Amino acid sequence: MSIEIKAPVFPESVAEGTVATWHKQPGEACERDELIVDIETDKVVLEVVAPADGVIEEIIKNEDDVVESGEVIGKFKEGAAGESKPAESKSEEKTEEKAEEPKEEASEASSGDAILSPAARKLAEENDVDPNAVKGTGKDGRVTKEDVQNHVDNKKSSGGAAASKPADMPQVNVAQGERPEKRVPMTRLRASIAKRLVDAQQTAAMLTTFNEVNMKPIMELRSQYKDSFLKRHDVKLGFMSFFAKAATEALKRFPAVNASIDGNDMVYHGYQDIGVAVSTDRGLVVPVLRDVDAMGLADIEKTIVDYGTKAKAGKLGIEDMTGGTFTITNGGIFGSLISTPILNPPQTAILGMHKIQERPMAVNGQVEVLPMMYLALSYDHRMIDGKEAVQFLVAIKEMLEDPARILLDV
Repeated sequence: MSIEIKAPVFPESVAEGTVATWHKQPGEACERDELIVDIETDKVVLEVVAPADGVIEEIIKNEDDVVESGEVIGKFKEGAAGESKPAESKSEEKTEEKAEEPKEEASEASSGDAILSPAARKLAEENDVDPNAVKGTGKDGRVTKEDVQNHVDNKKSSGGAAASKPADMPQVNVAQGERPEKRVPMTRLRASIAKRLVDAQQTAAMLTTFNEVNMKPIMELRSQYKDSFLKRHDVKLGFMSFFAKAATEALKRFPAVNASIDGNDMVYHGYQDIGVAVSTDRGLVVPVLRDVDAMGLADIEKTIVDYGTKAKAGKLGIEDMTGGTFTITNGGIFGSLISTPILNPPQTAILGMHKIQERPMAVNGQVEVLPMMYLALSYDHRMIDGKEAVQFLVAIKEMLEDPARILLDV
């Protein structure tokens, strides 16, 4: 029995998607619920699985083709498991297809003998990976997107020395005086991020205020309890949980910072859903911590670790990133000393954390070297007055410099 393979039903905020990777080819056997194709949208990568045991009968939408919600992208033959085509005949079939359709030939990498899917080639180009250095696990030795991603991850985990070896870099012979360029299409996620950032700057009256916080009390507290915290909760105690809790208390005191603008209406939220910006290979994503006021430090840390793992694997869902009343972003993990974060619409404020830097500070008339961090609060001046923004940032500073304030609500 023939079954239509359809693109998933996209959420209302997603108009269309792109076929990223076909994990199975026509005639190849599949098991029920086995992953057969990835659909990339401007927010997440959606997976389509086999509806039953059988084979892929026909691919209607090729990789990099644009698809709409619920559109038919292929056909599946149920009950035909084990009828996958031999490698030789499939290879010959592909050769014939390539001779007739130049588009299929263009989908193969031209570097060496490696054969890449379009999604794999795109990922290899974005990460400057030599296709010939990647072991292909696909049919006929084809290099898949997962093969490239695993190669990139292995290089990162093996340290900087391994990642910088010349053998892993594509060799480009450039004559004297030439100015080479490489053109890579934006992914849907990257294009969506670009549009949102530009819209935020064009539609909001954005302003940024700065302060600095002495991180010594938090660092001493963390150092004192990190081992017992890890033993009890099975998760490391980081800085982000302290910032999330401090921001939650400050948001309760300054409701305008926890609000959003909807047309001519100002919407005040009676809960604190805090987005935490996470950098991935595909771009910046902002999963949301729900009801942070009811979460403990361990709950926050575990959720952040879970989101980070899902983001790296491309498994974040729409529900993980929708909503949010306030955002925290940490450029300090990349070494940023100070920055002006851009609003995450329709939110009216975003807090920027930065690198902890030892600096000489005047304390009670004496000079002390303290671990200091600059804080930046970007806010929408249409909703938040400067006085509120400054007082909000000062409240966060005071709670971080004296963590007991968070517990005592003072």
